[in-house]
Amino acid sequence: MDKQNATVAKDGAIGPAALEVSVTVADSAWDEAAPDCRDIARAAATAAAQGRVESGAAEISILLAGDDLMRELNRRYRGIDAATNVLAFEDGTPAPVPGGARLLGDVAVAFETTRREAEAGGLDITRHLAHLVVHGVLHLLGYDHETKVDAKLMERLEAAILAGLGIADPYGGG
Repeated sequence: MDKQNATVAKDGAIGPAALEVSVTVADSAWDEAAPDCRDIARAAATAAAQGRVESGAAEISILLAGDDLMRELNRRYRGIDAATNVLAFEDGTPAPVPGGARLLGDVAVAFETTRREAEAGGLDITRHLAHLVVHGVLHLLGYDHETKVDAKLMERLEAAILAGLGIADPYGGG
């Protein structure tokens, strides 16, 4: 299991030290196209959670899958019979024991869809992976894009988080 070490900030917000991020690669195409995909996913998840999670330890699991598995997950959990780029499954349960880590949820990212989107947008697949992980983690933290106002807020947050990782605004803003 891949883990990220961390600390809790003085204001009680989670810092990178109190966050455990596990990354599972279920499709070897990820390793072939982006050998550092685990580190990229972990860094993106940590950046997205930074300062946005209440105090205490937390866990996020990331699955780097292929389109077939994503299609099955999308069909099973959303009733949509198609692959998608990213899915987020919020856990929302309290920590199992006092002082224990709280599971925030799981983020799954599809290789073929991510690669297609990256190629169509002239993007590096690793940068698009980081964006999709940030997007998924923000969903775990309660953000959504169901309304124009919520979508704009989420886009601004994603752009700011990605800027901190040295990645240009995927929405083309300043």
